[in-house]
Amino acid sequence: MKIISKRLKREKNKVQDTSYEIKEAIALVKSTTSAKFNESIEAHISLFIDPKYADQQLRTTVALPHGTGKELRIAVLVPTENTDLISNSSADITGSDDLFDDISHGILDFDLLITTPIMMPKLAKLGRVLGPKGLMPSPKAGTVTVDLESAVKEFKKGKLEYRADKAGVVHISFGKADFSSDSLFENLTTFYNSVESNKPSGVKGKYVKKLTICSTMGPGINVDFNTF
Repeated sequence: MKIISKRLKREKNKVQDTSYEIKEAIALVKSTTSAKFNESIEAHISLFIDPKYADQQLRTTVALPHGTGKELRIAVLVPTENTDLISNSSADITGSDDLFDDISHGILDFDLLITTPIMMPKLAKLGRVLGPKGLMPSPKAGTVTVDLESAVKEFKKGKLEYRADKAGVVHISFGKADFSSDSLFENLTTFYNSVESNKPSGVKGKYVKKLTICSTMGPGINVDFNTF
């Protein structure tokens, strides 16, 4: 049997079995951040989709107005003959064959990989390494592009990729416990609107099933998404 700490019991007692108005939910989630570190604030949206069908898959990007509060480590991979593309890059890691070899050996010292279209056939060979980690670049995610520097800057500022998992749930971190309530509200609203506007073509009828927010170490709080 899983043992629940006194701290978590105390935080759970603050949350009722109901759906909260969005701003009330954000105030509540901030009040449950009692861990000894700056917890992330997460959103989990359950959707009426079946991702095994191509026309019900959801994978795209969103630029959060206040970022996520996380320092993103970005790697850029380019062809050997185009190393000039990365000479002035603001990425944390840049390379061509050397970076490709590191990845092939499981050295994944980055949170995001950006590359050019011409590299994708070669990179496809590393799908077994990158795929399970969610690091395979994709045009839909904005991580396959000819404008590498712009892509790096956008992701550094708060752009992030999200996708629905096999159960049809989208998970993201949309801030930190020390963010203001207004910043969290604006980030969450931006994310929710993005999910709504990117409704897969194969989904008919009701789309959003449930929205829950929580801190890293806190209880889940149901949000009434009709209050956005």
